[in-house]
Amino acid sequence: MGKRETVVEVQGTVEDGFEPVRDAFADNFARRGERGAAVAVYLHGRKVVDLWGGAKDGDGDAAAAPWEEGTAQVVRSATKGIAAIVPLLLHQRGLLDLDAPVGTYWPEFKAAGKERVLVRHLLSHRAGLPVLDTPLTPAQAVDGVSGPAALAAQAPVWEPGAEHGYHAQTYSWLIGELVLRVTGRSIGSWVAEEISGPLGLDLWIGLPEAEQSRVGRLAEAEAPTAGGAAGLRVRPKRAVADAYADPSSLTRRAFGAIAPSADENAAEYRAAELPASGGIATARALARCYAALIGPVDGHPRLFAPATLTLARTEESAGLDRTLLVHTRFGLGFMLHGPASPLLGPGSFGHPGRGGALAFADPESGFAFGYVTNGMQQNVTADPRAQALVRSAALRGAASHVAG
Repeated sequence: MGKRETVVEVQGTVEDGFEPVRDAFADNFARRGERGAAVAVYLHGRKVVDLWGGAKDGDGDAAAAPWEEGTAQVVRSATKGIAAIVPLLLHQRGLLDLDAPVGTYWPEFKAAGKERVLVRHLLSHRAGLPVLDTPLTPAQAVDGVSGPAALAAQAPVWEPGAEHGYHAQTYSWLIGELVLRVTGRSIGSWVAEEISGPLGLDLWIGLPEAEQSRVGRLAEAEAPTAGGAAGLRVRPKRAVADAYADPSSLTRRAFGAIAPSADENAAEYRAAELPASGGIATARALARCYAALIGPVDGHPRLFAPATLTLARTEESAGLDRTLLVHTRFGLGFMLHGPASPLLGPGSFGHPGRGGALAFADPESGFAFGYVTNGMQQNVTADPRAQALVRSAALRGAASHVAG
């Protein structure tokens, strides 16, 4: 007897032409191991998809605690894309030079051979600082002091600017400290005051205590096996799997810059301002934020001027990633889709979160997308649930609106 499919009542709305997104979202629960999630799509500044369903907690029961319209989630590395908006807007306002040495703004950073690390190197994962020789404890990771101090003393593991490798955790303290030195404000405060507040976003880097009850619990989730849903399990290549298993590898050390791993469901972690991985948002907020980068939204002017938008999606790093051991492309803080992507334009930009979350914008089509989940599957950049939703929206719904 085959595995019984899970049937979940999908809540929310879709505009005409976007019904395939609802179907794909329901199919994620039925065949792709989804537990609780939400997805939202904006097209030319207008919300056209807003769906949610399942359990609020990844290890819970939807009958006892359902995912509600305002449920938010930790989005892991999808936070990096939100954080990248800040230095780009500071540059747009004339407050930050992307080609200046980081030490111009953060003098202590010049130590240990980092005099020539540029601001753009931090954003494009070229600084050579994906690891810490001595990992931080969870308490040190969130204290706002230990992370920047450790990176100021850390020597690069490659010549800055020469190669690229994903700064999985160290991005938090690099970008956070840079923003603090330039503005005098923490990055979480800057996002709240300059982005989330004006746009009405349920999006935080540093969750206020009053919002804690809205956030569902993350839990690890098994991807469907080939027997249950053929072709859906992500099978890493042998070299990648070996690197994650080897404590001495750059890969393992980059993801292990906090040791032991922090409890992402703990109130103190949610309240911390960790722009690499600690952001919390609704899918609606992620999609609306990216929509606002590329065009006006509900009377709000676009956030990125044309020149800034060009910077965001211009390739800075491409090729074999020294940390992830796969080919990646980065602009200034954003991951870029491959130029041959069948779903999106070559200028689309955004960021996934390890295990599921995804947010991005495609300026050519006017398409902005946000997806959050509480069931963390074993993937970094290509979650099958998110990809199914993108495919349904980009190839069917968005195409029908553009054609119409």
